[in-house]
Amino acid sequence: MAQRLAHLIPRRTAVAVLLALAMPAAFAWTNKPVRMLVPAPAGGTMDVVARLLAEQLSADLGQPVVVDNKPGAGGGIAIHTLIAAPADGQTIMVTASNVLTEVPHVLKSAFDPLKDIRPVAAIARSRLLMVGAPQLPAKDFKSLVSYAKAHPGKLGFASYSAGTASHYAGMIVNQKAGIDLQHVPFAGSGPALTQVMGGQIAVMYDGMVTSLPLIKAGKLQPYALAAKTRSPLLPEVPTFTELGYPDVDFSNWIGVVASGQMPEDLARKIQAAVDKAAQTPKVRARMEALGYEPIAELPLPQLAQSVRAEFDRNAGIVKTFNIQP
Repeated sequence: MAQRLAHLIPRRTAVAVLLALAMPAAFAWTNKPVRMLVPAPAGGTMDVVARLLAEQLSADLGQPVVVDNKPGAGGGIAIHTLIAAPADGQTIMVTASNVLTEVPHVLKSAFDPLKDIRPVAAIARSRLLMVGAPQLPAKDFKSLVSYAKAHPGKLGFASYSAGTASHYAGMIVNQKAGIDLQHVPFAGSGPALTQVMGGQIAVMYDGMVTSLPLIKAGKLQPYALAAKTRSPLLPEVPTFTELGYPDVDFSNWIGVVASGQMPEDLARKIQAAVDKAAQTPKVRARMEALGYEPIAELPLPQLAQSVRAEFDRNAGIVKTFNIQP
C-alpha cells in the first residue's frame, strides 16, 4: 500500500505519508487490546488521567486500551490483579507513585513494591503544599507559626490518610518549627478539605491536584509548597526550602507500572509509547489543567532507583515518628 501511495503522489508528500504510516508500528508494543488497571474509583483524578492516556494510546496503537478500575486496599487489589496477569504487556496499570512508596509502610500487603512491580513511565508530578482556611488570621507561614504557638494544643492539621506524605509533612513541620498541631487523618482529600474550608481544622498538607482549584476559587489560602523549587502553577507561593525547612519536600508522580516479571525490552517499548502519548498537546494541556506538572523522561533504571530512594526515605520517616499501621 505504501509503495502504491508513493507512485500516486509527489515525492515529498510520499515521504511524509510513509513516516506517518510507520509511526504507529514504531511505538506499538502489541497488536491486541490492552487492559489498563487503575487503583481508584471511576471519576477521580487518577481515573481521569488514565482515561486520557488510554484514549491517546488507543489511537497510537490502533488497539483498544480498556480502563479497569480496581479500587481498594491502598492499591493492593489492583496490584494483585496486575502481578497475577501474564507479564506480556497486555495488562498495565496507571497509578500514583505513593501506592508503591508510602502505602506499603502503613498498610500490610502481600506484595513487595520494589520487586513485584516494575515502574515503566512517570508522566507528570503533583506536589504537596500546605493550605488553610481563608478565615485564618495568619496570612503567611511565619505568622501561622506564631499563631500556632499562641494557641498550643488547640489547632490541628488534616491529612488525606494516615501514613502518607500528607501525614509525614505535618509531623516534620511540627518538629522543626516547634509547634504542636494535632494530626487529624481522613479517608481522602475531599472530606479533609471540607473541614479545612469550614474552619474546623486549621490547615492541611494536600496535593496540588485537589487543592489548586479551591485556591483559585478563593476557598483556600496556600502557605508553602513542599518542594525545593517554586511551582509554575503557583509561582507566588514560597517553598518550605526557602522558609528554612528543606526536609519538607514531597511529591508524587503519576504514570504506568507493570509486573516486575516484565522483560526490560518490552518495558522500554511501553515506556516509549506512553511518553509519546503523554507529550501530545491535548494530553499535556489537560494534565496541566488538572494541576500536574510535566517531568523529564527517566530511563528505566533511574526510575526504579527513584522509587527505591523514596521508599527508603519514607521508611525512615515512619520509624522516626513511630507512625503505626
